Amino acid sequence: MARRPRVPNSPIPPLGTDTPTTRHITCVLCEAMCGLEVQVRGPEIVSIRGHRDDPLSRGHICPKGVALQDLHTDPDRLRRPVRREGDAWVEIGWDEAIDLAADLLHGVQERHGRDAVATYLGNPNVHSLGALTHGTSVPRTLGSRHVFSATSVDQLPHHVVAWAMYGHQFLLPVPDIDRSRLVVLVGTNPMASNGSLWTVPDFPARLRELHDRGGRLVVLDPRRTETAAVADEHHFVRPGTDATVLLALVHVVLAEGLARPAAYVDGLDALRLLVADFTPEVAERVSGVAAQTIRGLARDVAGGGAAVHGRMGVSTQEFGVLCQWAIQCLMAVTGNLDQPGGTMFTTPAIDLVGRGLVGRGHRGRTTSAVRGLPEFAGELPVSVLAEEMDGEAPAIRALLTIAGNPVSSTPAGSRLSGRIASLEAVVAIDPYVNETTRHAHVILPPTGPLERDHYDLIFHTLAVRNTARFSPALFERPEDARHHWEIARDLTLALLRRRGCRPSVRQRLRLMASPRMSVDLLLRSARTGLSVRRLSRTPGGVDLGPLQPRLPERLRTPDRRVSLTPEVVTDGLALLRSRLPALRRAASSDELLLIGRRHQRDNNSWMHNSTRLTRGRPRHQLLMHPDDLAARGLADGSLVTVTSDVSSVRVDVRASDEVMRGVVSLPHGYGHDRPGVRMGHAVEVPGVSMNDLTDPARVEGVSGNAVLNGIPVVVTPAAGA
Repeated sequence: MARRPRVPNSPIPPLGTDTPTTRHITCVLCEAMCGLEVQVRGPEIVSIRGHRDDPLSRGHICPKGVALQDLHTDPDRLRRPVRREGDAWVEIGWDEAIDLAADLLHGVQERHGRDAVATYLGNPNVHSLGALTHGTSVPRTLGSRHVFSATSVDQLPHHVVAWAMYGHQFLLPVPDIDRSRLVVLVGTNPMASNGSLWTVPDFPARLRELHDRGGRLVVLDPRRTETAAVADEHHFVRPGTDATVLLALVHVVLAEGLARPAAYVDGLDALRLLVADFTPEVAERVSGVAAQTIRGLARDVAGGGAAVHGRMGVSTQEFGVLCQWAIQCLMAVTGNLDQPGGTMFTTPAIDLVGRGLVGRGHRGRTTSAVRGLPEFAGELPVSVLAEEMDGEAPAIRALLTIAGNPVSSTPAGSRLSGRIASLEAVVAIDPYVNETTRHAHVILPPTGPLERDHYDLIFHTLAVRNTARFSPALFERPEDARHHWEIARDLTLALLRRRGCRPSVRQRLRLMASPRMSVDLLLRSARTGLSVRRLSRTPGGVDLGPLQPRLPERLRTPDRRVSLTPEVVTDGLALLRSRLPALRRAASSDELLLIGRRHQRDNNSWMHNSTRLTRGRPRHQLLMHPDDLAARGLADGSLVTVTSDVSSVRVDVRASDEVMRGVVSLPHGYGHDRPGVRMGHAVEVPGVSMNDLTDPARVEGVSGNAVLNGIPVVVTPAAGA
């Protein structure tokens, strides 16, 4: 009979007294994949520092890297499976847990059909080698069209544009900052994030090197971010209007005869017609960026050695695809695409794109039941998740979450939480009882990041330098723990048994091969002379050199050419034109627009249980320009109510001129104090969930990505404050 443990459900191993040894591992807490030098004494971590000889991160470390030890020893981290009984959690054995999870999911599919089970994959999946090699076997086996992930609250416009222009969703060029003359960043903050869809560890030092070469950094952002504060130029841009600025940059290049595209680029004349009416003056009226500034910046980019990169701020808005398309067009027409100092493609040791290890992408093979939004690469936009659970005969009756917390991370989280609570079955592969998994019937916790091997399959594909690094697990896993890949293997096999199916020989081999074996096979078959054994014996990994020109051979379009005007993208221009009058009116009104923000010590919603990362000055407040505060009779530090079309929250307000007038900012990932959350420190961290204010009905016009920035809100004194 299962006993009733307290949650957390595993003791921390006693500290040892062995002689300290030095090990080298990869930090897996953000996209920078920094190399770390760790001193251990038995099961105790003595110190964590950046590895100076790492060819990519060069000794850089941020506070999150040091906090890896907090995750390892966190008493709230689940170490054995638990089953929910009412409001209590009961520890159970692995075989029982796998069987229960399979019974729940299979039972719903038996009663309501395969599509009745939805899967949500969270951001941490790409930071776990076993999740990447084996994790998708479960949703593939379930066979439901209801697959969702953090991609559609984060980066979907990037993938749609890469697929449309370059023929593959993962052909994502990155700024070659180590050789750039000019770097232009739009809605991205690498001083805090260490790069996003751009693996750029040690950004501060790389910026100093850019300046030493006489180069410049220009930032366009509605907030004076940590990156904007150290830039040579920062220009405020009104949220949701970046597309007009970026299209105006392309307009200037073409209108002034500055274009010099490569021979494999098509559609220059058609592009000139498409952007003819997006002049700098039009952009100035809606964005606040001066026409003179736009013209000067366009000429500077056309001078060569320039890289433009846009991220969350431009992806998670109404015209995210147009923004990413305009950036790629700007790079292509100025000749900065695939050139040193511009934006380039990597040559990773394990080439996911070249070897066909990930799909190219596709769009519209299925659609959501309620709104008819198209899938992309087999995933539906997560903004439709809650509505697919509504009604007397909902399309979704069960949910499997894999390293994801959609109640915190997706639009109208509180509303989604209620829908999840009413489902027939909820299964989670997750180490915590968080805002989402508190509704689970069973939780299957994988080993922690220091207990598993790691190789970055994704982020080597997005790095500023070609390197390869394998880091063996720092600690042996406990005997009663299972890795992510083992959980996926066992759950997949259990689901197949319930269907009376036997895995094929190929499927069984794939499931049984450990991630280490898979990586070793991929490295050896690439004929680079690399292997897991060699990399394990090379602290910091192997330097494969700077980025090299790869086009047109790297392209995956049928004709190995780049089209500047793919129809799936340019169709969005009509919507932007129709919205211009409203954008002009809004620019001259007193409307407030909400944007998110990130701090270097935060990582979405899952690092707030570390006291090390939440010390110091509170970071949860609503930032608001002093003039906007005064106009509403609000006092700095007071409690206010922020109201959107879908909900309202109460939060402290802080006067700050780092946001432009008409803009307010809340951080993402806060608001853990919900009934049933078992994260002892995080629930004490003040703050609210920004996504309770976002509206799932508002999606990016082409991709269906969630709109998380530029949300109209009203800020008033909190009742009773």
